Amino acid sequence: MNSEENFRRFTELRLGVSQLEIELHQRDETRHATTLMVAQCAESLEIFSRDLDAPLYDQADFLQALGALCRHHHNARVRLLVQQPLVAVRRAQRLIELARRLSSSIELRQPHADYHHHNEAFLVADRCGLIHRPLADRYEGSANFNHPVHAARALEFFREVWDRSETHPEFRRLHI
Repeated sequence: MNSEENFRRFTELRLGVSQLEIELHQRDETRHATTLMVAQCAESLEIFSRDLDAPLYDQADFLQALGALCRHHHNARVRLLVQQPLVAVRRAQRLIELARRLSSSIELRQPHADYHHHNEAFLVADRCGLIHRPLADRYEGSANFNHPVHAARALEFFREVWDRSETHPEFRRLHI
């Protein structure tokens, strides 16, 4: 399936309903799937990233969807694990600033050094949607808007890492 067909199919996907596994081949496909999934999210969002992937997460449409999640769903919880906080602060400034403004909903942490070798990236939305990239520095991967079994496996790993992680000082620092 080519990129244009994937984009058309994305518009039909519903978080918690659509069980179709879509292969992602390019950054634009991954960004589109990510934004659509977050726009439909209502409860929880977990992201495991090397450096907050600015081409995916520091984009206006993603930031708008994330802000809406936090503002319209008061119990929503967004947690991000970032392996390279200094790079993230430099490259994903708008996302970092949004997280600082919405600190009651969004929390960022750096994984313990034991997990620095982990070279994949993923996003889990409402415990059922999953975007997975086997190699964190590439955009190829898969998206499924309703695969609770795979999402649960990713969340189990996420929670393990989260419990051993700390907030990096750069995530708290206010730049004046």
